[in-house]
Amino acid sequence: MLISDSLPLLWLCYIVLALIVLITGYLAFSFLPRLPRWVLVGLVAGALLMPAHFTIPGPKEQLGYSGWAPALVVTVVGVLQGKAGQIAGAGLWMLTGMIVVGGLFGWLSFRRRHDGSGDDSTGGGSAPRGEHGRSSRTAGRQRSADDTRQAPAGAGRREPSLGR
Repeated sequence: MLISDSLPLLWLCYIVLALIVLITGYLAFSFLPRLPRWVLVGLVAGALLMPAHFTIPGPKEQLGYSGWAPALVVTVVGVLQGKAGQIAGAGLWMLTGMIVVGGLFGWLSFRRRHDGSGDDSTGGGSAPRGEHGRSSRTAGRQRSADDTRQAPAGAGRREPSLGR
């Protein structure tokens, strides 16, 4: 059961707090363009959510405890205890998570941005269709060309009117 076992509850609380940190971080960096913002959020997500294995030695009567914890927590505990092996192992897992998740978020953002800009010459553009099946951009250009032909030479720009 989730409540009786403290480790799954601890992981659940940690993931909820990590998601709060990621969402507020994304909103805090809203001044950045989308691609660097997603890369930054991916780097932080990789650092927060990458698991690492750890071992705590126990007294001579007991074997100790080993398990999985977030690599960031294992690294910080290793720094506080002065254990270079623990820092190196968990730190490498944390860097791996940062590179993989940050690169994945950046690649997805880059791919989404470049897939969304359809080219009209391929016929697969996503422009809304206007009159006679033409895209609204083409129809708008055609209408403006028709309006300039109907307007007197010295009239310049015509303002829209309801009564014509």
